[in-house]
Amino acid sequence: MQDKQEELSLKDIFGLLLSKLWFIIILTVLGLAIAFSISKFVMPVLYRSSISMYVKSNANKTESNVNLSEINASKSLVETYIVVLKNPSVLKEVSNELINMVEENDNLSEEKLRKCFKVTSEGTIDPNSILSCVSMASSNGTEVLELKATTKDADVSAALCNAYSKVAPSVLVRVVGAGSVETIGEAEPNYSAVSPRTKMNCIIGMAGGMFLAVVIVILADLFDNSIKSSDDITIKAELPVIGEIDRFGTTKKVKGEAPSTAKRYTILDPDTPFYVNESYKAMRTNIRFALAASTSRNKNVFAVASANPSEGKSTTAANIAITLAQMDCKVLLVDADLRKPVQHRIFKENNKKGLTNVLVQEEIYEDCVKRDVIPNLDLLTTGTKPPNPSELLASDYTADVLSAMSKLYDYVIIDTPPVNIVSDAMVISRSIAGVLLVLKYGSTTFEDLKEATRRAELSNTNIIGCVLNGIKRSGGVHSYSYKYKYKSYYSSGYGSSPKKSRNDALTERD
Repeated sequence: MQDKQEELSLKDIFGLLLSKLWFIIILTVLGLAIAFSISKFVMPVLYRSSISMYVKSNANKTESNVNLSEINASKSLVETYIVVLKNPSVLKEVSNELINMVEENDNLSEEKLRKCFKVTSEGTIDPNSILSCVSMASSNGTEVLELKATTKDADVSAALCNAYSKVAPSVLVRVVGAGSVETIGEAEPNYSAVSPRTKMNCIIGMAGGMFLAVVIVILADLFDNSIKSSDDITIKAELPVIGEIDRFGTTKKVKGEAPSTAKRYTILDPDTPFYVNESYKAMRTNIRFALAASTSRNKNVFAVASANPSEGKSTTAANIAITLAQMDCKVLLVDADLRKPVQHRIFKENNKKGLTNVLVQEEIYEDCVKRDVIPNLDLLTTGTKPPNPSELLASDYTADVLSAMSKLYDYVIIDTPPVNIVSDAMVISRSIAGVLLVLKYGSTTFEDLKEATRRAELSNTNIIGCVLNGIKRSGGVHSYSYKYKYKSYYSSGYGSSPKKSRNDALTERD
């Protein structure tokens, strides 16, 4: 994660946010919806009225002979008056005045008071509920005391201000004993709600949702250890990248069928994009370089595996076989994923007899192989599901069979299970040139790759290279620019085994 933090530039962040724009939009809209719902259905509608009271430091002075020192004295009295007006005894007098105003004001009622305040069993208003609705402060630092009342009813807010204006003069003179207050006008009901501010709340909700989405996207990327670059594979794992395959097609599922029956697209499908075909052709060249550098006696036999399930190794194996067959090479694709075979579904062949039937010697190879599923490509499906797949593949007879196959074909490609799940790909290491490891963009982690390479080293299995599968190109438009990398020793040349006659089938193993 440290390397990623050091390399993360503004351009990287912008590209990352752009790639997750759908997620940011969803959270922004969700924030808007939540803010609107809270404003509309949760937050109470509040109304505010206000009244101003002018504070005099000397009740006997007239306006004409007020001086600066008396104005300053009046300002200091404002804070004292505020403290006094919040006293519980004063609040009780205000409460009584409000109750008396119900009889005098047709716009007031006990129901409205109960709606806005907590009314005790004795019929009095709780002083604390009045205090929670009132705010008092000096107006712009002057000697004017401004009192604001905010309640759930516009008439009650105005009545509360007026109740205070009636109680305040006599209480303040009696308690403070200095100065006086004079009410400026009378509070009027304001029927325009001051809360909730739905528009502002929606803006805040949208901004909050967007900010949360951006934070989640950046943090998720910082803590994401999945493979998203062939350069990282080359540098961190020190493995050559044989090819990069863009994500193409969609998994078509028929209602009522299991996911394993979903269609897997090959480069033979008419909807397969041109750039995917070209990617496999480039990979084909790199594979031939890699096999030419192998020291195995069966250097035209290799396995295709993945670190974990659902990373596209079976589709990749099928497409590699197809591209090699298109070069007029004789190719055999062997489905050795004896637990979850799929090659027979890809090529729409039956799976009654296959590899396992040959290995247990209940059927001969010639009766099990599917000839020319496409021109120059034969297919050997798994056949009957065995109880002991690993032991069956690890047998000496399996090695003999694979050696015999290598003499019949230019290339033998073996589709094996994920190496981090079972050891099937490793137990045949002595009979193959190596394993082509398929890694899924944004899914396979570097820990998965490290574990796969560790298992390969323990079994002395050669990893001939990696394929980064399912790449998502940013921007939505594919530009024809691919970076296929391979080690310098691949440049020593490539070759394929000479074509053999198939007349003597597997008898050459003896």
